[in-house]
Amino acid sequence: MSTKFKVLIIIGSLREKSYNAAIARQLADLAPDNLELVYAPSIGTLPHYNQDVQDAGFPKEVQAFADAIVAADGLIFVTPEYNYSVPGVLKNAIDWVSRLRPLPFDNKVGSIISASGGAIGGARMQYHLRQILVAMNIHLVNRPEIMVGTVQNKTDGEGGNITDETTLTFIGNHLKELARMLELHHQKQNQA
Repeated sequence: MSTKFKVLIIIGSLREKSYNAAIARQLADLAPDNLELVYAPSIGTLPHYNQDVQDAGFPKEVQAFADAIVAADGLIFVTPEYNYSVPGVLKNAIDWVSRLRPLPFDNKVGSIISASGGAIGGARMQYHLRQILVAMNIHLVNRPEIMVGTVQNKTDGEGGNITDETTLTFIGNHLKELARMLELHHQKQNQA
C-alpha cells in the first residue's frame, strides 16, 4: 500500500475567472488516490515584501502561508505567465517565505502547471519559476511538462473547466509522476 501524501496547490493568479484557478480545481479529479490535494491560502492577502516589515515581525498572513507549505509533502504551482515571466504576486509570496528559517520550501517535491491564451501556454514563465524554485531547493517534476496553450479553446466555456481529453490525460500523467517522485523522496528520507 502506498503512502498518502499531502500536496499544497498554490495558485499564481488572483483573477476570479482565472483558467489556472479552474485547472487547480480540477486536479483532485485527475490525481492518483495517494495524493491529498489542499489549497494554499490566497497569496493576494500577503503584503508587498519589505524588510522593514519583516524586521518588525512576519505578518500573520505570511506565517499562515508558510505553515501550509511546511505541513505539505509536495507542492503544485498553478500559474499564468505575465509579461514573459512569473506573476508579481507569486514572486512576492515566494520572496516572503524565502526569508523564514528554517526554509519552508526546503527539500519539498513540487510541480508547475500553467495555462494561457497564447500558443505556448506559459513556457517562459515556467523556466523563470524553475530558476526561482531551484534556489528554494524544491525537487521539480520535469516531465511531462504541463503548459496548456490556447486554453480558452480547451474548456467548457464560462466555467473554465478543461474538457480537452488530451490535455486532461497529460495533466493526469503529470500528477502520477508527482506521486512517484513523492514516494521515492519519502523512501529516501526514511533511509537517511
